[in-house]
Amino acid sequence: MRLRGRAVIAAMSTRTTCPYCGVGCGVLATADAPVAGDPSHPANFGRLCSKGTALGETLGLDGRLLYPRMDGAQVGWEAALDRVAARFSETIARHGPDSVALYVSGQLLTEDYYAANKFTKGFLGTGNIDSNSRLCMASAVAGHRRAFGEDLVPGIYEDLELADLLILVGSNTAWCHPVLYQRIQAARAADPAKRLVVIDPRRTATCQDADLHLALRPGSDVALFCGLLCHLADHGGLTVDPGEALARARAAVPSVAATAAACDLAEADVARFFAWFAQTPRAVSMFSQGVNQSSAGTDKVNAIVNVHLASGRIGTPGATAFSVTGQPNAMGGREVGALANLLAAHLEFDRPGDHAVLAEFWRAPGLARTAGRKAVDLFDAVGRGDIRALWVMATNPAVSLPEGERVRAALRGCEFVVVSDCSALSDTLDYAHVALPALGWGEKDGTVTNSERVISRQRGFMPMPGEARPDWWAIAQVAARMGWGEQFAWSGPADIFREHAALSGFRNDGARKFDISALATL
Repeated sequence: MRLRGRAVIAAMSTRTTCPYCGVGCGVLATADAPVAGDPSHPANFGRLCSKGTALGETLGLDGRLLYPRMDGAQVGWEAALDRVAARFSETIARHGPDSVALYVSGQLLTEDYYAANKFTKGFLGTGNIDSNSRLCMASAVAGHRRAFGEDLVPGIYEDLELADLLILVGSNTAWCHPVLYQRIQAARAADPAKRLVVIDPRRTATCQDADLHLALRPGSDVALFCGLLCHLADHGGLTVDPGEALARARAAVPSVAATAAACDLAEADVARFFAWFAQTPRAVSMFSQGVNQSSAGTDKVNAIVNVHLASGRIGTPGATAFSVTGQPNAMGGREVGALANLLAAHLEFDRPGDHAVLAEFWRAPGLARTAGRKAVDLFDAVGRGDIRALWVMATNPAVSLPEGERVRAALRGCEFVVVSDCSALSDTLDYAHVALPALGWGEKDGTVTNSERVISRQRGFMPMPGEARPDWWAIAQVAARMGWGEQFAWSGPADIFREHAALSGFRNDGARKFDISALATL
């Protein structure tokens, strides 16, 4: 029998993962046919948004960086790698390990992320590696660690469909996570009794479908959820005693009226929201960049999480506080510790014994002992000359970081800058002494972790163009030239994934909840 339509695409396609956002949709891709959604993938069940549908348009080689460059001239990989290794070695010898740094990205695959973190903290001996995920996810990480003792995500996508009350906080889900929004809307169509509340100062596309839009004063999310905590306490809606959290909330917003005044909202709207939450055991609060990208972002996260913890609306189907990520592998980066203040596999700089565990596993006696500089501080240090050698991977800080002119001035004055990218059009390449050609989406092989912490395969279905190579390979080559070849002797991304998985279970007595060591023989 001949296959037709989607069955033909499935038969001829490679199962891989969309590289755009943290939803992590499965796709069926070929080099010369339209990209289709993967019906078997648990994130999207075949759905795609407009970005995923247009992925085929990104596969051409126009604007690609295809060959290594030194000082603007094309060179071979050997010369480029030798120079990177020599300059990093010389800089550390003269100025110490904290004079070098890596700035990486949620566009990296987990294997690339792991290699970069191991190289920097384990062998360069500095904590100076941070990710552009710092700009969008650091508040969620800090809030989770403060609430749970670890960067745990206590929700899955199915909770969004099971909830009888869904609260979207600082998230224009309809535009930013369209496939999740399609799932939400399908669940609401099947059960019209489900309610949707949107908490956002702006009236976004997501608000059009809301049962209630709370256009609160920017920055007043903490007050709103503290007021909700007080309301639940006053009406018998708490299952545990929140202690000091409740005392502080009462001092700030003890009533519906006080909450409404603090948030510049109508008292009737606040009362309606509080009543709906109190009456609905299956409630999910999903938050995104409107919460995270704030001077009070961590407090916003904890105000939301506290309400769910204190009222028992967490850890059961359809009830949780849920952070959704922006980049395709921001979560993978968090798991491998590629933020300046974290160690790999949810190990901690300041937790007794953790440093020794990682140093033993990596065979890295020079493992960094203190946290490094976070993204903005890192580039400030570059500008002051404290960081003299910088390697940027899969991101464009000359454009994407705040105070761009200061960042560009820092890059311009830096003694040695390496940029790994698949694009020849990145503004940061203007400041590179060495440019290394990386693989694009259709050429990469490895894994990514989405917002609900499903690990998906990223499978290459295009040949490596020109002399472009994987980021993990470039890191391993430089590490070998600096004397650490044995610790970076990977033959492919599967070796790195197995090491990453094994580390998560190494000397783990159950205190660390992140443990995927069952996959260490995959």
